[in-house]
Amino acid sequence: MSSTAALFAVIVLVLIVIAVVATAVGRHRRTAALQQRFGPEYDRAVGEQPNRRAAERDLQQRERRHADLQLKELDPQQRQRYSEQWERMQAHFVEEPEAATREADELVTKVMHERGYPTGDFDEQVQDLSVDHAETLGHYRDAHEINKVNERGQASTEQLRQALMHYRSLFADLLGDSSGGGRPIPRHG
Repeated sequence: MSSTAALFAVIVLVLIVIAVVATAVGRHRRTAALQQRFGPEYDRAVGEQPNRRAAERDLQQRERRHADLQLKELDPQQRQRYSEQWERMQAHFVEEPEAATREADELVTKVMHERGYPTGDFDEQVQDLSVDHAETLGHYRDAHEINKVNERGQASTEQLRQALMHYRSLFADLLGDSSGGGRPIPRHG
């Protein structure tokens, strides 16, 4: 083999190594960015998909869908109005915890709609919310599950109180309220 051919082979080998390293670094950065953005939702997606690559594709698809949404922040008057509605609903919990839990679900859905999120299918809601509200999404899922039990008339008052606390976490996040959403949920009775 001539020295020119050997040099060419070494250059090709170096370029291949650089390409492999660049690809690995790119994947690592993409993974780190998705983990940062989605938090606990990243781990959930990895657990639900056949492999990490499929989960990351799903999360990137959520980001693309989210980018197409016409989302907006609530103005101070809207935030105040919704906060007051939440306080009335929460006070209503003492007399009618089942109805108050349904009202909490409706109020969260109303705020989502006002912000520009689609509100038809629960799974799509969760995917759309996951991009900006991943940290409180687990609360929303838990509240939704308890509310389904409530719709069957099988939820205990303590479960309903827990559902309100879960709804409140997402509600406060949607409103941009870092305090967690106000006063404690009263116990029934």
